[in-house]
Amino acid sequence: MRVRHRSARWFWLGVLTLAALPLHAQPYPVKPVRFIVPFAAGGATDTVVRIVAARLPEALGQQVVVDNRTGAGGLIGTEIAARASPDGYTFLATGTPHVIVPHLYKKAAYDPVKDFEPIMEIGTQPYAITVHPSLGVSSVKELIALAKQQPGKINYASSGNGGAQHLFAAMFVSMAGINMVHVPYKDSGIARADLLGGQVKVGCLGVASIINQHKAGQLRIVGVTSAKRSPELPDIPSIAESVPGYDASLWTGILAPRGTSAAATKRIQAEVTKLLQTAEAKAAYARVGTYPVATSPAEFGEYVKKESAKWGKVVRDINLQMN
Repeated sequence: MRVRHRSARWFWLGVLTLAALPLHAQPYPVKPVRFIVPFAAGGATDTVVRIVAARLPEALGQQVVVDNRTGAGGLIGTEIAARASPDGYTFLATGTPHVIVPHLYKKAAYDPVKDFEPIMEIGTQPYAITVHPSLGVSSVKELIALAKQQPGKINYASSGNGGAQHLFAAMFVSMAGINMVHVPYKDSGIARADLLGGQVKVGCLGVASIINQHKAGQLRIVGVTSAKRSPELPDIPSIAESVPGYDASLWTGILAPRGTSAAATKRIQAEVTKLLQTAEAKAAYARVGTYPVATSPAEFGEYVKKESAKWGKVVRDINLQMN
């Protein structure tokens, strides 16, 4: 009887072990994946992330959830992502402010480089130095000349202190050696409205958000922030053609909490890379004025370090602190 009891016990132990094997052998992922976006729904970064997130479930075989956690220029959502379990099911989908915001706060709750595993950059879009026609300038050189003639008298709008619109314009002001007054608004929509109304004369906004007004003559784009000219506006010079070395684009990328497994990060990077090569994704990107980019984790990691150093210098140069 004792022998039979022992044999039965080993039999059922073997059955349970074999039953568990398929679960462990299942490829990643085995449950929904979450992308934390630290900015509002409908914004430039969120729009690009949703193009990717809407198409990933078919490749992954699991739902992909976009979780907007807004506040403090991206600080709140990014901190949540940094503290998330590195189990391969929570990722941070963010943009250029990721490397700007930590320099604005003396005690930021995360390090943009050390607290995350870089996965890939997924897109980039230029901004545009835009003026109201009543200012009477039609090029970056003319804007610089006028600002030097009237130091401190020309205002420029942004979506708020420390945001990409502010920092992109502030870097232009600093590198051009001019003095213009920053007017921060609560969001980009209000800033754009006042620029259209002529209450402020200069702004630095996403190309996609003002290209129609430019074509209609309501606003005038005088220079794009990317190092090279925009394919959408081939006749508009880049700022770098008048201010050598200037380069500021709004990038979007995916990172993971530090310690996330290579199996998870490699799968996400591989599937998103394939997705971005499809005609459907390219068309969706084009509609929001963004260019697809698919980098390796190593390339993106180096880019994040470079961007952090660049924007840290800009913040110090304009002496901007939020606390």
